[in-house]
Amino acid sequence: MKTGCYTALATPFRNEEIDYEGLEKLADFQVINGISGILAVGTTGESPVLTWDEHNKVTEVIAKKAKGKCICIAGTGSNNTKETLEGTKHAVEVGVDAALLVDPYYNGPSSLEIRKEYVAPVAKAFPDLDIIPYVIPGRTGAQLLPEDLALLFKAYPNVSTVKEATADIENMRRTRECCGSDFMILSGDDSMTYEMMVDPQVKAAGVISVASNVVPRAVTEMVQLLAEGNESEAKPLAEKLDPLFNLVTVKTMENTPYGEVVCRARNPLAYKVLMSILGMPSGMCRPPLGKMTKNGVEKVLEAARKVQTTAPEILQPVAEYFNVDIGERLENPANWEGLYYSSY
Repeated sequence: MKTGCYTALATPFRNEEIDYEGLEKLADFQVINGISGILAVGTTGESPVLTWDEHNKVTEVIAKKAKGKCICIAGTGSNNTKETLEGTKHAVEVGVDAALLVDPYYNGPSSLEIRKEYVAPVAKAFPDLDIIPYVIPGRTGAQLLPEDLALLFKAYPNVSTVKEATADIENMRRTRECCGSDFMILSGDDSMTYEMMVDPQVKAAGVISVASNVVPRAVTEMVQLLAEGNESEAKPLAEKLDPLFNLVTVKTMENTPYGEVVCRARNPLAYKVLMSILGMPSGMCRPPLGKMTKNGVEKVLEAARKVQTTAPEILQPVAEYFNVDIGERLENPANWEGLYYSSY
């Protein structure tokens, strides 16, 4: 692993089946735009709703596409250590460079259990593979703590990186304090990448990004500038990207016969909607994720239009690679028909 921007690639579907042709196009788009690596079948790739046969095939496709061009990370985590070991074994066999292990969701092991019963067995079984814990308590209901990360790093040299998505800067500082300067912290939250990389007590090395599905060149440039210590150029670029960073979760107020409710469209829904609007391979999410509300789609459009108005060069690679007119895609209602529920 190295400093850089890694794309958590969204899995495209066509009629709920994986669109492998579209998947390869998305991978090529990432590579030609200078991405450091591609994460296959992370949670942005809707790993919970893929069968393990599908999961393994996607990993194999991306590993082949990335070979000799960029790093390939395979999402092999689950809430079942046996499954994770089997998935990681397959990932090694097809030639990935690293495995990402999301904290076990729902069954809620303690940090001690995550270390001893989940990450450690995988790290021990595959000592030549980089193992990256993915800490995102807001989605999993569990959290590998900095102290346990440090113990893993001490016992297993291949556990030398974490994807940090706690949104808690003090937790990140504690990770650096416990794990030391040789440990790599990667942002798992686009909107916090700038802060994490410039904070002297965190010193993040880059990001595993959702926004880079659409704007890999710009996110990569921002990370490279920050890695060089060039904050004066990185900050304006981060500000231009901010509307897209804020699409990872889209909240709207919706009217029901019983009053207003908050509707929260969580990743990867908003990004797959944006990709569809822009004419990129995407398709709908697999149930139980479904569609956004009309208000939610309007927020996606508002963010994309703001970027296109203030910094059209950011979306230009999409226009060039997928042969689309960005202005037309963002203004023609035909491009978002069917992407939202007609009623609450």
